Amino acid sequence: MSAEFFLDTNVIVYSFDSGASEKSTIAFRLIRNALQTGEGIISTQVVQEFLNVATRKFSVPMKPEDAKQFLLKVLNPLCQVYADLPLFESCLELQAETGYSFYDSLILAGAIRAGCSTVYSEDLQAGQTVRGVRIVNPFAVG
Repeated sequence: MSAEFFLDTNVIVYSFDSGASEKSTIAFRLIRNALQTGEGIISTQVVQEFLNVATRKFSVPMKPEDAKQFLLKVLNPLCQVYADLPLFESCLELQAETGYSFYDSLILAGAIRAGCSTVYSEDLQAGQTVRGVRIVNPFAVG
């Protein structure tokens, strides 16, 4: 498995945020590009986090049938990294190495496993490179 970029959960969430139209537009473009080119991926962690937020924390929670359709049409095709013992071991090593939280380290571990050169995330330290993976905040101005 090899992909160019990894999308963090916040990118998927922003694609639904009508209150942040610029972020929503950027997020939508990244997701569309990932689906059309196959160069962008996510992990099962992103699927789980997104579905939890969408069905429980959106200002108007996504209905289960709508969440299922999004899962089938968008999340499942993008999901290329699945949790297993080596991924968790890598996560723990990255957590110790970087000081990131467990879940942020798990995002990085997934991107590294997939051979991605970039992680798009608003939550990680933009501009940093960890084990060859560059962290980019796609919503940063400039």
